[in-house]
Amino acid sequence: MSENNAMNDVTRRAFLQAAAAGATLAGGLLATATWGSGCAPRGPAAEAGVASDAPKTAGGDRMPVGFVAHGAPTLAIDPGKGGDLARWAVDLPRPRAILVISAHWEESPATAGTTRMQELLYDFYGFPRELYALRYPSPGAPELAARLASLVNGPLKQEDRPLDHGVWVPLLHMAPEADVPVLQLSLPSHEGPKGLFDLGRALAPLRDEGIFILGSGNIVHNLRQIDWSGGAPPAWADEFDQWAAESLLANDLDALIDYRTRAPGLHAAHPTEEHFQPLLVAAGAASVHGGTSTFPVEGFEFGSISRRSVQFG
Repeated sequence: MSENNAMNDVTRRAFLQAAAAGATLAGGLLATATWGSGCAPRGPAAEAGVASDAPKTAGGDRMPVGFVAHGAPTLAIDPGKGGDLARWAVDLPRPRAILVISAHWEESPATAGTTRMQELLYDFYGFPRELYALRYPSPGAPELAARLASLVNGPLKQEDRPLDHGVWVPLLHMAPEADVPVLQLSLPSHEGPKGLFDLGRALAPLRDEGIFILGSGNIVHNLRQIDWSGGAPPAWADEFDQWAAESLLANDLDALIDYRTRAPGLHAAHPTEEHFQPLLVAAGAASVHGGTSTFPVEGFEFGSISRRSVQFG
């Protein structure tokens, strides 16, 4: 079971009080910061009318892979933390579509969500009413869903499930114009760490087709140990976060896959594991072509939630 229901009413009230400072509606917040706006159009893809605006790398037009720390739903109305994601996205290539694997949809086998524009899934309760008024009218991606069916093992399941907050909350800041098609793929957590990594490897060809593969979760995520004082993270949280960072920098993929026995303080960092596991899918997708890991966002919020996001080259 996901940890998302672990907050009782008292915890939610305290969370809202802690998050209230500086929170404003996301609408119009980052209107001038669009995905890839820090880059110049170039190459055959641009000439063919395909949006692809990043500097050319050794991989040509190959898209990077990302893992975003989506934190709490109030990220959607937090201009400070949201600004960190916006600055990251400005320097990313503009994708043809975005494929997101979120911690908030666990279903096996891998299942594709909605392929049309529709209402969002507000999969949280007790939060400010402003959050339930937010919209993210991104186009659907039926062609990407059809392409996935040729990549995953077995027939691809399809559900008309709206985008959950692990998808639309970070994208409100990363792609605020909602003009890039988005498709959500479920997290097949029952397949285990190696199965999740292998799923990522199966998705890797999408990078050469202009698709941005984005895992969405948190490298440390323990809602039961939230610190409302805003102090430094406890030793166990910092140790797990540093272990993950060092493993990524060393490209020690075996350590990531074997995190259940190698990671320090796993059960403190993750009472349930769904927020860590999208990182395995992202790492798998990146592993086919190698490349380095960088951390466009780092730090903690409320002591026990890591904000570390990862870009795989």
